[in-house]
Amino acid sequence: MPPSNDSRQDHVPRGRSKLTREAVLSAALELVDAEGLEALTMRRLGQELGRDPMSLYRYADNRAALLDGVTELVLNELAIVPDDQDWQGQLRRIAHDLRLLALRHPNVVPLLVTRPLSTPLGLRPLGTLRPLEQILSLLAEAGFGAEDSLHVYRAYYGFLYGHILNELQEFIVDPEENEALLRLGLHRLPAKQFPHLRALASALADYDGAAELDEGLSILLSGLAARLTPRPRTVT
Repeated sequence: MPPSNDSRQDHVPRGRSKLTREAVLSAALELVDAEGLEALTMRRLGQELGRDPMSLYRYADNRAALLDGVTELVLNELAIVPDDQDWQGQLRRIAHDLRLLALRHPNVVPLLVTRPLSTPLGLRPLGTLRPLEQILSLLAEAGFGAEDSLHVYRAYYGFLYGHILNELQEFIVDPEENEALLRLGLHRLPAKQFPHLRALASALADYDGAAELDEGLSILLSGLAARLTPRPRTVT
């Protein structure tokens, strides 16, 4: 048989050990990390695993199920402690952990952010709903009412995903852009029309994702704490 035209010339099929769903999803995640979401097909994944693509349907009904499985696999790396009494500290830690997950798996971020929008909440894979359930439990334990907990969750994840997308834009989409180019570009803007952007050139060029996330979280969490005060616990 002639050699494959696969763009990854050093590719060697995996061993013939028994397949499991976790092994299939791990291989799918590796493929997405290396080549993007478009590369993930049953045929290509079969090549990566050295298996007949038809055998993979035992572990995922179709490509959509594979994508959902990859999402679950990534979110399973996110540790949430629902009974932690420091709800602000817990949400801050989760935010930083999710940011690091996104930076490790930037090609998976569209699955985390946009894919759920196409599926009704109750029909989504259970693994993708666990962070929501756990955070609602965390906020309930902190004394928030059910609806207030939902408000906190929505504001929190809206901010968090917005930050992650912005940071990936800074470092993934245009990684060659440096401080000098950024400043040069901003200083070419008309001064009277864009005075604030021009004045912030240094700050915009000196982007620290972790520090920026912390600053935003401080604003968000202090505002939520002031706006939605948890109920005091009753002692029995």
